[in-house]
Amino acid sequence: MTNAFADAARLRDRLKTWAVEAAYPIWWEVGADHVKGGFFEKIDLDGQAVEGPRRGRVLPRQIYAYAIAGALGWSGPWRSAVEHGLAFFLSAYRRSDGQFRTLVGPNGESLDDTADLYDQAFAIFALAAVAAALPDRADEARNLAVIVRDRLMSERKHPVAGFHQSNPPTAPLQSNPHMHLFEAMLSWNAIDPDPTWRALADEIAELALAKFVHAETGMVREFFDLDWNPAPGVEGRICEPGHQFEWGWLLLRWGKLSGRADATAAALKMIDDAERLGTDFARGVAINALLDDYSVHDDGARLWPQTERIKAAVLAAEITGEAKYWEMAVSAAVGLLTYLRTPVAGLWRDKYLADESFVEEPAPASSFYHIALAILEMDRVVSGAS
Repeated sequence: MTNAFADAARLRDRLKTWAVEAAYPIWWEVGADHVKGGFFEKIDLDGQAVEGPRRGRVLPRQIYAYAIAGALGWSGPWRSAVEHGLAFFLSAYRRSDGQFRTLVGPNGESLDDTADLYDQAFAIFALAAVAAALPDRADEARNLAVIVRDRLMSERKHPVAGFHQSNPPTAPLQSNPHMHLFEAMLSWNAIDPDPTWRALADEIAELALAKFVHAETGMVREFFDLDWNPAPGVEGRICEPGHQFEWGWLLLRWGKLSGRADATAAALKMIDDAERLGTDFARGVAINALLDDYSVHDDGARLWPQTERIKAAVLAAEITGEAKYWEMAVSAAVGLLTYLRTPVAGLWRDKYLADESFVEEPAPASSFYHIALAILEMDRVVSGAS
């Protein structure tokens, strides 16, 4: 193996140690609301939970993060953490029609009853993690997920492919929630024989290759009109390197699953272009956004694109065997560690600015899913290649 692989293995060990010794303990001991239920959205940098409204897309991420904690080696009460999160999710967020609302208050009161497509994607995704981690809850989790899936299919289906954001349809349509639906469908397909999961995964993959990817550049657009044409103005030209890495990782998985060499080739191009055009090598991080002419639209660098860069790099390394992807994984992991240097261990900073300073603000819980999944994927590939 190359020196880059050895470096990747050392960085994997360092990230796993940080997760099991610092992150998982503090986000359970401080980040869980042991009085009212659920999880807080933020912990400030001196280690205190921050009270506030709680989004329907964040709690499923915390459920997922703890559902994989055992696989990452945390010996703490990860099952209790999953059960704790799931109980509040079902009691506070689940609407009478089986879909999940957007926002609740600290006591579980509804602040926004909208069933956003993005939030339904994370509900289905988290329920797959529950089914895999807690076999005694698997049937229940599947039934809950199927209700959401079937609601989307009956109420939100786009006549071409994919789903509308809302019912009735409103513009813009977005690729991002479809990416998370794609991830959710792949997760259920891996553990449940229902062919609908795979059929929807196939449909979203084909939609991505046909509509989301800009034919001339191979870049993934974010916003579309109601006919899946790029949205007018600047909005329709925005491409996010983090999503480019994430789509690349997902399409590599789907290409392998479906035997589609064209999807694998498109995914590797996405990853290579995001690395070449969307990474600021002076700071060692992936930036927030480009436009479709490759010009920089937002040179800030949030935490989550760094985790997607890791996932894309290690899977590309596994599939191609090319050393450059191990080098990319090392660079991405070093970049991520920049965000994890906080006064209280187990927290993170989120917004890295062009002047190499961070925005001083509480650590957002929404990042934990990204970090934990990146470490899990890095561990899987490194262990498999050792």
